[in-house]
Amino acid sequence: MARIAVATFQHETNTFAPSKADRAAFENGGGWPSMVRGAAIPPAFAGMNVPIAGFIAAATAAGHSLAPLICANATPSAHVTDEIFEIVMRTMCEDLAKALPVDAVYLDLHGAMVTESLEDGEGEIVARVRKVVGPRVPIVVSLDLHANVSRAMIDLVDACVSYRTYPHIDMAETGGRAYGLLASILSRGDRPAGAFRQIPYIIPITAQCTLIEPGIGLYRRLAELEARTGTVLSYCTGFPAADIRDCAPSVFGYGPDRQAVETAVAELARAIEDAEKDYVAELYSPDEAIQRADARGGRNGRPVILADTQDNPGAGGNGDTTGLLAAMLRLRPKGAVVGMLIDKAAAKRAHEVGVGNSAEFRIGATSGWPGVEPVVGEFKVLRTGNGEFLCTGPFYGGSRMRLGPMALLEANGVRVLLSSHKVQTADQEMYRHVGIEPARERIVTVKSSVHFRADFQPIAEEVLVVASPGPNPADPASLTWKRLRPGIRLKPHGPAFGGAA
Repeated sequence: MARIAVATFQHETNTFAPSKADRAAFENGGGWPSMVRGAAIPPAFAGMNVPIAGFIAAATAAGHSLAPLICANATPSAHVTDEIFEIVMRTMCEDLAKALPVDAVYLDLHGAMVTESLEDGEGEIVARVRKVVGPRVPIVVSLDLHANVSRAMIDLVDACVSYRTYPHIDMAETGGRAYGLLASILSRGDRPAGAFRQIPYIIPITAQCTLIEPGIGLYRRLAELEARTGTVLSYCTGFPAADIRDCAPSVFGYGPDRQAVETAVAELARAIEDAEKDYVAELYSPDEAIQRADARGGRNGRPVILADTQDNPGAGGNGDTTGLLAAMLRLRPKGAVVGMLIDKAAAKRAHEVGVGNSAEFRIGATSGWPGVEPVVGEFKVLRTGNGEFLCTGPFYGGSRMRLGPMALLEANGVRVLLSSHKVQTADQEMYRHVGIEPARERIVTVKSSVHFRADFQPIAEEVLVVASPGPNPADPASLTWKRLRPGIRLKPHGPAFGGAA
C-alpha cells in the first residue's frame, strides 16, 4: 500500500474586489473549517462535500496510509496576501519534508488563486511541492470548475481533475475521482498522457450553471467522450473576474493512449467553442426583479428567488451592498426577506437593542464600494442568533457554520437577515437559524450567483438574477482589464482584448 501526502490550499481571487484574503480570512475559513494541520485534518473534513474529504475516504478505504499536511481555505475576495501565502506554503513544505518518503501527493486546490505577487498561485504551490518530492513522485490535483488553468501548472502535475457541477454538489466526488487517477498512476508506474487547451472567450459567471444549457449538454458530451476514448476529461469554465493572462475556460484530459486523449480534448474544446452563442444569462434591474417577484411570489405556495449576483461573497464580493435592499424598502413588496447582508456592527447592535425593540440602524456599505451607500432608518429586531449551525443543503451540506452574531430586522414590511462573517447565501439553514422557513415566503433574496440554486431552486416558483451594483459584474466586458492575453473575447461573441491601454 502507498503512503500519500495530502493538503488543501484554496482561494478564488477576484482581482477587482475591495478586500484581500489575509491571515484572519484563512483562520476564519469562510464557511469551511479554519486552518488545520496534520492529524486533525481527516476528522475536521469528515462527511463534508469537499474534495479532500472524498479523496481521504477513497484512499483509506483502499488501505493506503496518509500524511496530512495543512488545510487552508478562505472565502473568495481580492488577492491573497503574500504573508499568508508564505505562511501556508512554508508549513506545507516543511511538513512534507518531514513526512518523506511518500509515494504520492494529492493537492486539493482551486485553480484561480492570485496573490499580491503571483498571477498563478496554484502553479507556484505545485512548483514548491515538486521541489520537495522531486520529479518521480506523482502529484495529482483536484480543481474547482472555475479554475483559470495555466500551462505551467499542467506541466508540473502528473494529472488533475475538476468539478463537473455548478452549483458544486460533486466536490467530494471529485476528490474520489482524483484518487482513482492517482491509483491508476501508482498501479501502472508511469505518468498518463495528457492534453490541454484554453478556450478563446470568457464566460459570465451566471451563465456557467450546469443546471441549464449549454452546460447540461456540454457535460453530457464530456461523459460521452470519456466513455468512447478511455480519457478522464475536465472542463473548467474559468473564473471571469481575475485580471491575469490565463483567465479563461479550459479543457484537459488524461489517459493511457496519447492520440485518444488529444482527440477527446480537441473534440470537447470544439463543442465549447460552438456553444459560444448559447452562453447568455438574462439579468434584471432591482426594480424589475422586485415588481416581477411581487406579482408572482406565492404562486403554488412557492417563493420567487432573487439572486444579487454582483455582490456574491462566493465571487469576491463582501456581501454588503445595499442596492437590492434599498429598492425593497422603497417598493415594499409583500412577504419579502433579504439576505444575507454582511455587517458585523449592525448585527452586534441588533443584539444590544434586543428582540422586540426598535432603533435606528446604519446597514451595509462597509467595504466602501463606489456608489454604494448604507441604508439608514428605524428597524425592529425580530430575532437574533449566534451564527452557529449545521448546513443541510447539497452545496454546504455538512459544513458547521460559525458566522458570529446574526439578526433578523424589519422595516416597511421587509425583513433583512444580517450576519457578522462573510459567506454566500447558499443554504436554507442560514435563514432557518433566525426563524425563517424560505419555502413559506413570497420573495427571498440571496447574495449568490449560482451555488444557491442547489438548495433554493427546488423550492422556487421562479429564479431571477439581479444586476445591482457590486464588485462582481455579471458582464465581464464591463471590467477594466490590463493583463489578459491579447485576443481573448471578453464575453461570448464580445470584443477581443487588445492589450492594456
